[in-house]
Amino acid sequence: MLSVNPAKICILAGLAVAGCAQLAPPVREIPLYPGVAPGSENWNYPERSAGTADRPQAQNIVRPVLLYYPAEKANAVGTAMIVAPGGGFRTLMMSYEGVDVAKRLNQMGVDAFVLKYRTTYVDPDAPPAAAGRGPVTTGPQAGQNVRQMAGTDGQQAVRLLRQHAAEFGVRPNRIGMIGYSAGGAVVLSTVYGPADGRPDFAAPIYAAGANSNPPPEGAPPLFIALAADDQTVGYQGSIDLFGAWRKAGLPAELHAFQTGQHGFGKKGGGADHYLDRVEEWLKLNGWLTKMSK
Repeated sequence: MLSVNPAKICILAGLAVAGCAQLAPPVREIPLYPGVAPGSENWNYPERSAGTADRPQAQNIVRPVLLYYPAEKANAVGTAMIVAPGGGFRTLMMSYEGVDVAKRLNQMGVDAFVLKYRTTYVDPDAPPAAAGRGPVTTGPQAGQNVRQMAGTDGQQAVRLLRQHAAEFGVRPNRIGMIGYSAGGAVVLSTVYGPADGRPDFAAPIYAAGANSNPPPEGAPPLFIALAADDQTVGYQGSIDLFGAWRKAGLPAELHAFQTGQHGFGKKGGGADHYLDRVEEWLKLNGWLTKMSK
């Protein structure tokens, strides 16, 4: 594995690029498992870089971790939120779907934990291939469903934070999760997964795999956001997800922005300010009400 240099998030993500944009380093890196992540025993390759200087990405994640970004102590409200970047289960967008989101949550008084979940192996010498659609057929992950393993990492992240809530000064019943695209699928894996690995509230953003499956008993409130012109995952799955929550009488909020495309990269519409809407939703539900630690 590459060694972690907390001075630059680009190096943290395995990206050594001249002129690399420096983003705020995490206070701490927290392994999800005490040893090798179950199922990754034979993954003997290093994490690698991808992306550009201003949009660093991480690939070939073998050792899943949480990157801890606490809110300023004076402003902390006792709420934690796990941030799951997207990237098609092949890469993690460490900036605008990761650290940038964490810092915005910090401004709200929320302690943030960026999740580096396991990803499909990318051979730097091979042509691009589809990933995240079932078991891998070749390479060091042959026969393994990495998408499912990424979801397991999401559940473990919630479980770990809840177990150590007092250590981080947050409430065990105020642990949320926000995820983007593939990271949104990881969020949904936690929402539909075992109760001990389920967040107290969740925000799947242009989430892959969203559908109309009935929510499980005890499912958390949802904040759902998408762009109507998203040509990658579309909009219908997120709308169906909202409908499933409302049919079950569960709290849910839906924002379908006219423009933004996948990743909310097309600017000029309401999607530019979606995190303001997230803040309003958190406040509405009391998760930004300061509680003594």
